Amino acid sequence: MLKPSEPLRRLIDLNAPLWAGEAEIVRTYWNSPLRSRETDRLWLLRQTYKEFWDGFHPPFERIKEEIVRVDGGIDRHALLDDAKMLCDELTHYYLFADLYDELRNAGEPALDPQTSRRLGSWAENDELMELRAGHRRRHGELGTRAQRFTEGGYCALYSEGMKLAACGGFDARIAAACAVVYEDEFDHMLGATAGIDQVGLTEADWELLGRITVAQLQQRIRMRNAQFSHPVTDNRLTDLCAGACGPVQFDYARAAQLLTTRLRVPQ
Repeated sequence: MLKPSEPLRRLIDLNAPLWAGEAEIVRTYWNSPLRSRETDRLWLLRQTYKEFWDGFHPPFERIKEEIVRVDGGIDRHALLDDAKMLCDELTHYYLFADLYDELRNAGEPALDPQTSRRLGSWAENDELMELRAGHRRRHGELGTRAQRFTEGGYCALYSEGMKLAACGGFDARIAAACAVVYEDEFDHMLGATAGIDQVGLTEADWELLGRITVAQLQQRIRMRNAQFSHPVTDNRLTDLCAGACGPVQFDYARAAQLLTTRLRVPQ
């Protein structure tokens, strides 16, 4: 079995408490007295924004540009992979949009992407996206790798949402939607993390990657707390951003299996 390098283990250990912090926020919300139909509508609306405008739309625009380039050169296999990824992202948008529509008011039209864009953005998410963009501008490929590492937050929302399955009713439908997204995203996240070992980073690269991934995950915690109507106190939020949470246990065995499959040469 492929073994992770020490620098990769250090990177994961540095960020695992922050993944756990995001999970705590979602878990706290499910059982919070502040939870209501309106707060559920809000987090679902904001999640449709993330799935469509942060998840689906940027790669869709990139692929459109690649297809119409006058010099050609787009690889058909890469195009197929991208198309499958776009299908997944659009599916995730519709899953959460359908849940939102179950809670819509009488006479309110079904949710569409433009309404999601107009009503679903929020400051803490905008700050996260700008932080990532700034890291990409300043640090190039390392900034991109940091974004891939932090995207999804170890699927914290989806894994915690899946735990609602036994609750029945609307909560069970949340759980079913989260299970679909989890299955689509978890292996991608593990593979992207394990793949960092394959690019020959220097010690300085690893140190920088650690700093910027931590900054991004700290902002993810703030983003998620705001999305869910601030279920944890300000003091606890500060603690979570400082890593004061029992770490998520990274699935090294599954990540190694994924990487082995990717590196296997067909006979």
